[in-house]
Amino acid sequence: VAGLWIDSHARIGRGHRRLSIIDLTEAARQPMANEDKTPWVAFNGEIYNHADIRRELEALGGHCWRTDHSDTEVILHAFETWGIDCVAKFRGMFAIALWDVRRQELWLIRDRIGVKPLYYSVHHGRLVFASEIKALLRHPEAVRAANTEALHNYLTFQFVLGDATLFRGVRKVLPGHYQ
Repeated sequence: VAGLWIDSHARIGRGHRRLSIIDLTEAARQPMANEDKTPWVAFNGEIYNHADIRRELEALGGHCWRTDHSDTEVILHAFETWGIDCVAKFRGMFAIALWDVRRQELWLIRDRIGVKPLYYSVHHGRLVFASEIKALLRHPEAVRAANTEALHNYLTFQFVLGDATLFRGVRKVLPGHYQ
């Protein structure tokens, strides 16, 4: 299932191709927004404790739910309630992109272990992100060249250090980090 959202005022867009596992309904389609369309989320992975977080949010009140068990929707309402600190409540494997319309802020968030990848590049004043490097390299302005320092590190340590990747200009969000 594929979805697309574009905010022409903020000059931001987001596309998402989804493998539906937890909630198979159209209401759980991504990119997803809350009822007033202020936060938007695209999410890869699973929040294992989403039902517990949902019960906590329902007890607090003030949220309009469109689904009955979507972990994606829980992310949105948790962000509305606790801001970026909501990430500390999530248990699971995930890569999340959250756009806060009111603050004009984009958050890229990765699970603690780094199970779900999240890559980004910045070129010509644009931030592009994806869960696979090959998606970033399809951008017409992407640099398609090797990162020789990262290659050296890989050949030396059998690991690419820090947020580098084997591709020049492509970075990864580190496990357990957001930016």
